[in-house]
Amino acid sequence: MTTFDNREQAFEAKYAHDEEMQFKAQARCNKLLGLWAAEKLGKSGSDAEDYAKTVVVADFEEAGHEDVVRKVAADLNDLASADEIRAKMAELLPKAKEQILSEVG
Repeated sequence: MTTFDNREQAFEAKYAHDEEMQFKAQARCNKLLGLWAAEKLGKSGSDAEDYAKTVVVADFEEAGHEDVVRKVAADLNDLASADEIRAKMAELLPKAKEQILSEVG
């Protein structure tokens, strides 16, 4: 195997790892958003956890994150606007990444 082949394999492995980490961070972000929304809805404990899982699953409906925004906005009605939900997602993503990295390390 040549040095070039080794470098190519290393690059591909790093890319796959980075994509996996991004996926996990986004899923964690959606869970945190779900817990935030659950609190606004007056849910706690296992009810909040169950609701958060529905938010994570909602992200698999289509590419991007608007499916999550639509779901949470519909559930919250007047408690939060779509823009507030997007802002909360932007706030939670760095926290989610930090949590994932601390679990891996």
